[in-house]
Order: sequence, then C-alpha cells, then structure tokens
Amino acid sequence: MTVTLADVAARAQVSPATVSRVLNGNYPVAASTRERVLRAVDELDYVLNGPASALAAATSDLVGILVNDIADPFFGIMASAIQSEIGGPGGRAGGERLAVVCNTGGSPERELTYLTLLQRQRAAAVVLTGGAVEDAPHAAAVGAKLRKLAEAGTRVVLCGRPPAPDTGAVALTFDNRGGARALTDHLIGLGHRRLGYIAGPRERTTTRHRLEGHRAALSAAGVEEDPRWTVHARYDRRSGHEATLELLRRDPTLTAVVAANDSVALGACAALRESGLRVPEDVSVAGFDDLPFSIDAVPSLTTVRLPLAEAGARAGRIAMGREEPPLGGVASVRGELMVRGSSGVPRG
Repeated sequence: MTVTLADVAARAQVSPATVSRVLNGNYPVAASTRERVLRAVDELDYVLNGPASALAAATSDLVGILVNDIADPFFGIMASAIQSEIGGPGGRAGGERLAVVCNTGGSPERELTYLTLLQRQRAAAVVLTGGAVEDAPHAAAVGAKLRKLAEAGTRVVLCGRPPAPDTGAVALTFDNRGGARALTDHLIGLGHRRLGYIAGPRERTTTRHRLEGHRAALSAAGVEEDPRWTVHARYDRRSGHEATLELLRRDPTLTAVVAANDSVALGACAALRESGLRVPEDVSVAGFDDLPFSIDAVPSLTTVRLPLAEAGARAGRIAMGREEPPLGGVASVRGELMVRGSSGVPRG
C-alpha cells in the first residue's frame, strides 16, 4: 500500500501542512517537530510524491557529501576532491549531477537527519567523510540508514571512516593507528621520553585510533605513560593552545607535544612560545594530516601526511561507478611520516 502524506502526519501527530513544510523546507518549523516528522517519514519509508513512488527503485541526480566541518581543511580537501569526480555528465538523460555538501557540525542528530533527507531524495550516491561517533545506538541508527540507502540503489562510500559491516557501504579507511605510531616512534628515536599528547574528542573513532597508535609506540619502547600527559580537546587551534597550557601546568618538564591534528599543533606552538619555550629547541611538536599550512608554519610541522585529495577523488569515482570498489569493500589508506623542523633532540 502506498504511504501518503496524511499517513506521515498521523504518525508524527502533526497536520499534513506541517509535514509538507518540513519536506519542502520553505517554512520555519520547530526543531522537535521537524525531527518527529523526519522520523515518521523514515519509519513509513515515505516517498515525496506520486511520480517518485512509481520510480521507487530509481535514483536522482543528487549526490550527498557529509562532512563534520567544511571550514576545516581536512574536510574541505576531501569534499572538493569528491565533487571534482562528480561534476560533468552522467546523471539521468546524460544530465549533470548535483553535489550537496552537508555540514553536520559534529552533531550525530544532524548526521542522521541528512541521511534521512538524502534517502527521501533518492540520492544517486552518498559519501560520508571523517571519523564516526562511538555510540552504539547512533552507530545502529546510521547502519540502518545506510542499508536503506543501498537497498534503494544509492551507492554509499565511507572516506576516512571505519567500515560499516552489513550495510553495503564501501570504506576507504585511514591508517590512523599506524601513522600515529610512526610519529611517536620518530620522537622516541630522537630521545624524547616525556611526551604530552593532545587527543581529539573522546567520542570519535579517529581520536581513539590515533591515541592507540601513540600508546603502542610508547609501550614498544618501554616508556611508561603518565596519565597527566594526555588531554582531550576539539580538533582546532584554540583547543590546541588551551590543552598545551594545561599539559605544561601538569608537567613543565615535557620535551615533546604530539597533537591530534595540524590545527591543534599550531595552537600548541603558540602556547609554547607564549610560555617562553622554543620549538623545537625546548619542546618538539608534531601534528597529523599534513594540511597545506603545515609546511609554511614556523618552524614547519613534523606530521603524518594523509592523501586526503587522492582518497576523496577515489571515493568520488567509486560513488559514480567509474572505479571498481576494493576487494571486500574495504581498503586501508596509509599515511606518510613527514619529518620537518618542529621536532628535534630534547633539551639536556
């Protein structure tokens, strides 16, 4: 039986007009009401209109790209590369495809909302970038969304994100553990034994994987980790600045600071300078990702280069069906250690 707009309204306990406003996005609706309507749409598998219902197995010319923060170069580089592979003919009747970048702001709720909206629009492809939120109910909800998308004919690709088993999604994962271990191995090899670590937000898979790699390097070298040496912060410069000051407060004898990413590393360098310490003569600093500004920092950042543009372009080609998915649907993308001026031999 065809699900109608009235059915959705009844499920959400709102008027049909409110459902229409939510789906068309042309009138302000309270956030709680909007979420209730979208949940009803999802539960009933409602298709926007009659012609779309008749073509339920078909996809549109829309491609969704989900990012955490488009202002962050990490996501901007990947989104740009993905979109470069989406442009040009290839849609229905040879027309152009429309790429839509969905900025979640790190909100799990917004991520689910965008996936629901893309499902409703019968998106041709959806690419999710960056780490996932480590929350079992959210992971289950995302998995259910991805399965529905794949069953409707949408190609789903995860770029820089852990695999989502049994969803039909292709995953291009970043070797965050291996890259983090190589980075800390390098600093230990220089003689550092008191290493502060600025980890990212606790709930992110990227945070856990990079921290695991760092700890594996410490353990292999027989370096006992002091609980004071690890702080968690957001993936931005300001957080890196504040976290470094906290590390120095906890232990002013630290000889190196390993940052969750390059933006955090820049904040760390600024905090060290403000504290009268030189980089790397007094304290070495290392980042992660090798974002474009890393080599232009003073001193330039020792970091791990992730091939963000290359991975994004590959994700775009797979999403468009112009490249075969990796065997088994999962491929690991390795990083490359970039040794530059911000790391050095610890002070005596």
